[in-house]
Amino acid sequence: MPAPATFRILYVSTGNVCRSPITERLTRQALCDRLGAAGGGLIVESAGTWGHVGAPMEAHAARVLTEFGADADDFTGRELLDEHVIAADLVLTATLDHRAHVISMGHSAGLRTFTLKEFTRLVRAIDPTTLPDAHVPGGAVARARALGRAAAALRGWLLAPTPEADEVQDPYGAPFPYFRSIGEEIRSALDPVVTALTGLTASPVTGPPAPRTPPDALP
Repeated sequence: MPAPATFRILYVSTGNVCRSPITERLTRQALCDRLGAAGGGLIVESAGTWGHVGAPMEAHAARVLTEFGADADDFTGRELLDEHVIAADLVLTATLDHRAHVISMGHSAGLRTFTLKEFTRLVRAIDPTTLPDAHVPGGAVARARALGRAAAALRGWLLAPTPEADEVQDPYGAPFPYFRSIGEEIRSALDPVVTALTGLTASPVTGPPAPRTPPDALP
């Protein structure tokens, strides 16, 4: 049986209106920048354990994405369902509680579910030369599958200094500066992941632009 032509990455947070939408849209932007509009067959989605079904992205989250040059339009919140977990090849969550929630749903999700920061920490330790070339037909999907297997093999060997080090805290209800700091935290965690997935580092041309200074922050 031929290998599937796509690889699905699912981001999970609580309401699916702040952290997971930011992560989803930043990942899509970075994959498009480095692999082209089709993203090499990598499909990026998100959902929430207590998802605000049908809700738009939280306004501060959308503003963060706009500052980072990513698309914040046409987003609709989803509640995490069994079908999402079944379809996902890699699940990356905001916190350890979200990871536990996904694993508790079953569907053999344990080996393919990590917190985002946990996955970042693990992929930093993986030799990229051992991964398939992402820039041949089907290569990005093959590379993503190999990366997921390698990260799962390292779990338990490379431990975080504290449990909190593997988590992204919830900015919901916080002022915009805190949202921006969470956005920066997510973007920093994502860059090594996208680099590992694509084999390409960000550059001033292909990488995400620096945040623009909002009008209310100007002197």
